[in-house]
Amino acid sequence: MMAGRGVGLTAAGGPARHIPVMLSEVIEALDPRDGKHFIDGTFGAGGYTRGLLEAARCSVLAIDRDPDAAKFAQALEERFPGRLKFVLGRYAEMREIAEREGIAAIDGVALDLGVSSMQLDEPERGFSFSQDGPLDMRMGAEGLTASDLVNTLPERDLAAILSTLGEEKRARSIARAIVARRAEAPILRTGELADIVARVLGRRHDETKHPATRTFQALRLYLNDELLELARGLSAAEHLLKPKGRLAVVTFHSLEDRIAKRFFAARSMPAPRASRHLPEQGGSTFLPSFRLLNRRPLSPSKDEIRLNPRARSARLRAGERTDAPPHALDLASLGVPRIALPA
Repeated sequence: MMAGRGVGLTAAGGPARHIPVMLSEVIEALDPRDGKHFIDGTFGAGGYTRGLLEAARCSVLAIDRDPDAAKFAQALEERFPGRLKFVLGRYAEMREIAEREGIAAIDGVALDLGVSSMQLDEPERGFSFSQDGPLDMRMGAEGLTASDLVNTLPERDLAAILSTLGEEKRARSIARAIVARRAEAPILRTGELADIVARVLGRRHDETKHPATRTFQALRLYLNDELLELARGLSAAEHLLKPKGRLAVVTFHSLEDRIAKRFFAARSMPAPRASRHLPEQGGSTFLPSFRLLNRRPLSPSKDEIRLNPRARSARLRAGERTDAPPHALDLASLGVPRIALPA
């Protein structure tokens, strides 16, 4: 799903433009109080941060890898002096960022995954096929672009990415078509790639999603290391949160939600002993590091979906930290695909 953060209505601290998905539910889950300290790991246009700062006299360390987010942070810093610190970076590195800022522990973390509305709505960012633009898809300002991937990766690797990260059934056919087209000329525009995929898959009149949706999702996830970023970010939050501190995660597609689900599931119940016939060794049975705040993920209301169709696939999972030690990060058990890991 190519939906991402934000309803196209308000910008934090300024004229109405972007409101994040399930804002009230996330704020309720985080339970802001005076004097508490939070991390908004996916600042975007600052909607969650604004919600926290308005709800209580708390402070927020805001993180985003997109340099464009800084302009929204500046407006909020002026509105809430001394209560907001914006850092350009990855939320997976929030422990290191917090340490540099002199923060040892926090009361809550918000993670709103995927692409923000402001990124989707800017053709030059290359995230969307609804408007033609350069085939970029970078969440930050450095590194390879999606155009680099589709024009250089071997057909086998392209097919593996589309199949695994896009759950695309006809990944091989699409990869073959991409390689054939790039032999004629480099693929540089979002419209070109969307056209290639549409020609392979065709498009029925009853389809609600563009046929290129899964291809664009796969390339974006791979290019930005999003699933690895999520796993590491969840673990970092687990280490930083105080007892009774809260973690709220909004996902937009099955791969993200699977990782968040497994993370909370593994940390909300003691691990079983390997065998009842063997003596239990110290530390072999982990105590729960989280208490689930909602057994099933919350979904947006019908009114919100009507207002913002991009929110329809959003799922909110949240947990409250216990005083147990953090668990070790196991990427395989969280379901992070091997194709999403660095070579």
